[in-house]
Amino acid sequence: MKIPYLLLTLLLSSCSIKILAPRHEFAHYQPPAAPDYAKLDSWAALPNVCDWADLVPEESHLRDQQATADADVFFLHRTTYIRRKTWNAPFTHAVERSTIRHQSTVFNGAARIYAPRYRQATLYSFFDEEDKEGDKAIAFAYADVKRAFEYYLKHYNHGRPIILAGHSQGTVHATRLLHEFFENDPKLRRQLVAAYLVGFPTKAQEFTTIRPCPDSLATGCFVSWNSVSKGHEYAPYAHGLVTNPLTWQLDTFYAPASLNRGSVGIPFNKVRPHLTDAQIHNGLLWITPPGRPSFMRFFLPGKPEFRHSFHLTDYGLFYINVRRNAQLRVRMWRERND
Repeated sequence: MKIPYLLLTLLLSSCSIKILAPRHEFAHYQPPAAPDYAKLDSWAALPNVCDWADLVPEESHLRDQQATADADVFFLHRTTYIRRKTWNAPFTHAVERSTIRHQSTVFNGAARIYAPRYRQATLYSFFDEEDKEGDKAIAFAYADVKRAFEYYLKHYNHGRPIILAGHSQGTVHATRLLHEFFENDPKLRRQLVAAYLVGFPTKAQEFTTIRPCPDSLATGCFVSWNSVSKGHEYAPYAHGLVTNPLTWQLDTFYAPASLNRGSVGIPFNKVRPHLTDAQIHNGLLWITPPGRPSFMRFFLPGKPEFRHSFHLTDYGLFYINVRRNAQLRVRMWRERND
């Protein structure tokens, strides 16, 4: 049974993250069956299939434009699996109502969305600092992602420009794809519109041939941010590259809420303009917390810094700004490459 997010929040606020540790070492359990990317059910979203990536927020004037888009987005979803039964989720684990609807749809105005299902590492994998078993689960998940991307390149892409996008665990895998496929392949690198590496810290010097985007018009580059309440710190993110999604600059100047063209909350029911501001500070994106319950924070026990995180709404807080930016970068890519 899927555990509702609010129930998980209450559970974890009173117990240790250790309760989510799988019962067996990584080497001593039977992993779930592998996805077959030649089959439709191994994809959470495809442009020629009616799915959750086709949606737009209710009460908005936005339209799904995948049918006429001249670019692709390869989207990798965040962690949604929290159970302790295995280290990796079945690829059939539901991600449609959450990350596909709330996050991948930001790109359906600019590109055709390809979102593979994969055997994601369980949430505990990212907090297993002692035994490092989680690293094996993350690598196992990446093997699926790599096969999906290879299938996408061979059967779906046909030389079209590519947006690579992810969130949280999805960003971990997207970063590795950039290293393995784009860094040393000039032809594929020329197809890169931009990489949206959101929800996980990415170093400014992470890549040798792919640089941080310096503004809203640059292509072949990457952007990254992690949203927290203004005035709070999180040391592990201190050396990450941060892009301000209200200005698309890398400086620390304050961007007022008047620049925020529209946020979309967890209910996905409407666009709310001018909901929050943004300012880069010490590897984080500081925001003034919106006074609405639909924008949930991300709580974890023993990690007080996460109590001020807006991890789940890294995309939603800046939904319209990201949507327009993706459209702009695709247009600029076309002008430069035509």
